[in-house]
Amino acid sequence: MRILLAEDDSVLADGLTRSLRQSGYAIDCVKNGQEADAALSTQEFDLLILDLGLPKMSGLDVLRRLRARASLLPVLILTAADSVEQRVNGLDLGADDYMAKPFALSELEARVRALTRRGQGGGAALVRHGPLTYDQVGRSAYIHEQMLELSARELGLLEILLARSGRLVSKEQLVDHLCEWGEEVSNNAIEVYVHRLRKKIEVGGIRIATVRGLGYCLEKFNPGAGTEAK
Repeated sequence: MRILLAEDDSVLADGLTRSLRQSGYAIDCVKNGQEADAALSTQEFDLLILDLGLPKMSGLDVLRRLRARASLLPVLILTAADSVEQRVNGLDLGADDYMAKPFALSELEARVRALTRRGQGGGAALVRHGPLTYDQVGRSAYIHEQMLELSARELGLLEILLARSGRLVSKEQLVDHLCEWGEEVSNNAIEVYVHRLRKKIEVGGIRIATVRGLGYCLEKFNPGAGTEAK
């Protein structure tokens, strides 16, 4: 999942970026409100982590402009410990959750997992697709209760395909959701990630179909299907 982090404290931003990347998220970071507003106007994200004390444009103004565009993007706001009024204003403007500084990284990661699940339109922690079970909280996948060894990119790819099961996902959409600014990821690289994921999950009738020239689709589960990949 792709997250925009808007935080002007370089030390905090670096720590959050490292921690969330280790958990498999793609993170883009901006350091002022104008950059955040520009990114949100032109790019697609799965979550916004927004410091309210940004320079050039306040976090509250960024949030106000985001909701004025009718965006339903989940937003986690970061505030100073004593800024009750800011937290109330942020929630009134449409923020989904908040954390007061200082905070534990483990708690922030738990809130990120909850908000990204909510953004995908489901509250259930477990997503099932035939013999495949995906744990959205633990970010782990199982087939017939046997854990799969998946890389961070493979996990991100699986999340997107499960969220859009039965629908086409273009290579461009995969690049947008899996990759950060500055990364040069070719269509060939996406094909490699899909190939590796296929080898690990296409058993018992689970299939990732290639729609040539367009993208990929996680087909609806058919118990009678064979195991040969397409």
